[in-house]
Amino acid sequence: MQMRRRLKQFFLVCCAIILLGALGLGTINAIVILKSKPFILEQSEAADLEDVDCILVLGCAVWNSQTLSPMLEDRVKTGLSLYESGVSDRLLMSGDHGKENYDEVNHMKQYCVDKGVDPDIIFLDHAGFSTYESMYRAKEIFGVKKMIVVTQGYHLYRAVYIARALGVEAYGVAADLQDYALVTDIKNNLRETLARVKDFGTCLVKPLPTYLGEAIPIDGSAKLSDDKEYI
Repeated sequence: MQMRRRLKQFFLVCCAIILLGALGLGTINAIVILKSKPFILEQSEAADLEDVDCILVLGCAVWNSQTLSPMLEDRVKTGLSLYESGVSDRLLMSGDHGKENYDEVNHMKQYCVDKGVDPDIIFLDHAGFSTYESMYRAKEIFGVKKMIVVTQGYHLYRAVYIARALGVEAYGVAADLQDYALVTDIKNNLRETLARVKDFGTCLVKPLPTYLGEAIPIDGSAKLSDDKEYI
């Protein structure tokens, strides 16, 4: 009888912990989404903004070390479309180039250069290892004060939330140009639910990113951010 009572108490405590965890998870996700939602724009709305320092395109997977994944290609295409519509005259590609044999940002830039964009206005952040680090470095390294962030819709709320928590006037435009695999969508949304909680806490602490470095003004020459020559 006593054992049964203890098991029941243990079960109730576990249920309470799970319930509180779910409540906390839902609350933090709601905060991030609701605080960011007013700043998520359509491309036509973004064109009405003035004095935008840059269009920040966030990196993701490059396949076989050279081919943009469909999601990354959509991000770059959307950033390029915003540039062509005159939203800003600067592009900032931020992603993972932490290893010699893996490089997101140069492939993103090359895609735009192949479309005829002047390489001297496409800046590279080689140390954008996370969404938080990309936003932090946009402000501290490139001196960005106002920007458009481009990524898929599920990711956009967190990106804009982080940027604004760091003091950047950030707006977001979704890069959902196609339907992605259902499994991919489910996986990304589950991961993003947890990532919002993590970065909600990160924004309270505001740790330094993995790397900082010398300033590369976004209103200057993009050559300062290049690690290879573009013709």
